Amino acid sequence: MSIKPFPALSLILSMAALFSANPCIAAEPPNILVAIADDQSFPHASAYGYKGVHTPAFDRIASMGVLFNNAFTPAPGCSPMRAAFLTGRNIWQIEAAGTHASSFSKKYKTYPKRMEESDYFVGYTGKGWGPGNWKTTGRDRNPAGPEFSKKTTQPPYSGINKNDYASNFSEFLKAKPNEKPFCFWFGSKEPHRGYEKGSGLKSGKNIGDIVVPEFLPDTPEIRNDIMDYLVEIEWFDQHLGRMIKELEQRDELENTLIIVTSDNGMPFPRAKANVYEYGIHMPLAISCPDIFSGKRKVDDLVSLIDVTATLYELSGVSPPSEMPITGNSLANLLKSGQSGWVEADRSAIYSGRERHSSSRFRSLSYPQRCIRTQQFLYIHNFRSERWPAGAPQKFGNGGYASTGEVLAKIKGPMHQGYHDIDNGPSLKFLVKNQPDPETNNYLQLAVAKRPTEELYDIKTDPGCLHNLVGRSDYYQVQTSLRRKLMSFLKNTKDPRVVDADGGEVWETYPRYSGLRWFPIPDWAEEHPERVPQQDWLEERRPR
Repeated sequence: MSIKPFPALSLILSMAALFSANPCIAAEPPNILVAIADDQSFPHASAYGYKGVHTPAFDRIASMGVLFNNAFTPAPGCSPMRAAFLTGRNIWQIEAAGTHASSFSKKYKTYPKRMEESDYFVGYTGKGWGPGNWKTTGRDRNPAGPEFSKKTTQPPYSGINKNDYASNFSEFLKAKPNEKPFCFWFGSKEPHRGYEKGSGLKSGKNIGDIVVPEFLPDTPEIRNDIMDYLVEIEWFDQHLGRMIKELEQRDELENTLIIVTSDNGMPFPRAKANVYEYGIHMPLAISCPDIFSGKRKVDDLVSLIDVTATLYELSGVSPPSEMPITGNSLANLLKSGQSGWVEADRSAIYSGRERHSSSRFRSLSYPQRCIRTQQFLYIHNFRSERWPAGAPQKFGNGGYASTGEVLAKIKGPMHQGYHDIDNGPSLKFLVKNQPDPETNNYLQLAVAKRPTEELYDIKTDPGCLHNLVGRSDYYQVQTSLRRKLMSFLKNTKDPRVVDADGGEVWETYPRYSGLRWFPIPDWAEEHPERVPQQDWLEERRPR
C-alpha cells in the first residue's frame, strides 16, 4: 500500500487558514468514521424508543451529537444507495451506478478518493460498494477504498458474517501514519438476510416488545422473524461500540466525525426495495464533539446525500468539480444548536429506485420516484403495468443449468418470482397462507400491481396503506407534490422525465449477477414496441 508523503509546510499553513476561517470546521481536520448497517429501517434503534432492540453504541453517538428523526435514503436498495452516498448525487445522476448490480463509472469520483487526494488515510471493511462490477469501468479497487477485512471471528448465530469488523478497524488504525487523519467506511453485512431462525428467542428477546408494521400480519411467525432481524442490528452495534472504545483509548473520539446510518429499509415485504416509509426512512446519528455539541434531536428532513456534502464541508476537503455533488451540507444545522434549517430549503426530500433484483421479464426495472414532506409521501410509478416485487411466475429454476445448457421453458409454481422481496420466513408465511383471504390481503399489499400515483399521509398512515390519490379533499396536495417532484426531476435531469423515450436508458445498463427468466407479460405481447432494447441481455438470454 503506497503512502503519500507528509504535506509540505505551505499546504499545512493553507489548511490551517481554511479551518480558522470556517467556523464549521475543527482546528484540525477531523477523522471520519462512517458506519452503515445493511437493511435497517427507522425506528429500529433504542435511541428512538424501540423496546425490542438494544443499541448502546448508536445511542451513545446520538447522545454525543445529533439524533435525526427524519433521515432518508436516496434509494431503497444497497448498491444504488451506496453509489449515491459515495458521490453525493441522486441515483438518476450517476448512470449505471444508480441501479442494482451494474457498474460504477470512474468519472464519478467518490468522497474516499477525494479524502485520499487531500492526504487522508482511507479504507473500509465489510460491505463497500456493491453488489456490482467496479472492475469493468477500469477501477483498481472498490469505490469505498482499500479493503481491510483479514480479521475474522466466530459469530453466535449462523447468517452473521465472520468479518471481525472492529478488529479490522484496529488493523486500519495501526497502518495509518501518525500525521494523517483517517476516513474509514464500516459497511456491516448485517442485518441483511439470511438469519438463523429462532436467534431472537435464543438471545432472550421478548416477543411482546415487537411492534409489527401495519403492512404485515401480527402473527408469531412475523414477530419471530423481526426478532431475528433485530439480533443482527445488535451485532452491527456491538462492533460499532468496539470501534468507539478504541477511538476513546487513542484519545481520538472527540475529533472523529462519526456517522451511523443504514442503506435501505428492513428486508421484509413492502419495505426494502420500495419507496414506502419503511423502505426509505433511515436511522441517523452524527457526532463530533470538537465541532458541534450533543444531546440534540432534530426533526428536519435530510437525505443521506446531504451527509456526503457535510463530510466535505466539515473536513475542509473540496468536492469534485467535474461532477459536483448535489446534496446540501448539514454543517450549519449541526452547529446551530437548533432544530430549524439555516440555509437550504428543507421542505422535502427525494428518493427513487430502478432495477433491484432480476424479478421481471428481461430483468426490467420497476422505476419509482418519490417526494417526502413532513406530512405526505407522494410516489410516481413510471411503469405501473409491471409487477412491483417481481412477476408471480418464472421459468424453471429461473436461468441456466449448471452445465451451461438452457433450462426447458417450463413455468414454475405461482408466487415464486417475487425476488425484489428478500426470501425469508415472512415472505414464506404470506405465500404459504395465501389461500386465506386476510393473509392474501397482506401479500397483495407487497406484490400486486400499483397505480401510477400514490399519496399517503405519513402522520396518520406510516404503513402507507391508504392511497389518497383521487380524493377531492387531497387534490391540491396531490397536484402540488406531483408538480414539485417533476420539476425537481427535470431540473436534476432524470432520464425518466427529460428523455423522449421515458428513460429507457436504464434498461441498457448490464446486470452482472443473478439473472432469472420470466414469461412474456401481456403488455409486451400486445405492444412489442414497448419492450426496451437490451443488447447486453441478448447473449445471455435462453433460446
